[in-house]
Amino acid sequence: MNPFELHKARILKFASAEQAEQACILLAGLNNFAVERCAQDNWLQIRYSIVHYSLEGLQKALAREGFVFEAGLLDRMRHALYHYCEDVQYHNLKTPEPRTKNNSQEVFVKAYGQHPHGDHVDADTAAGEAKP
Repeated sequence: MNPFELHKARILKFASAEQAEQACILLAGLNNFAVERCAQDNWLQIRYSIVHYSLEGLQKALAREGFVFEAGLLDRMRHALYHYCEDVQYHNLKTPEPRTKNNSQEVFVKAYGQHPHGDHVDADTAAGEAKP
């Protein structure tokens, strides 16, 4: 998996600007996590790696602390998609990549290089000597 796919940037939309400010202070104390205020008073932009956090886990933890999010239909659908994608990516991190897919080209190149073929150049020919 591409390491850049592990880093996420999301917007959290809170019910009020005061909650966004309190959440910003709370989230700023997390390791491997970045949070900043947005132009909208009640929005926060967060950046994290799914190795350490998930949007679903962050939202559940904030909700347990009493924070309320804007809950428009589009926001709920977007977050459900984010939750699903992050969950799949996280579980794929634990799955070893199949060796045949990565090594098949290497195996072919090594096997092909050991057999003489039409494009084979002898050392004598490469040095400029003609074959009799």
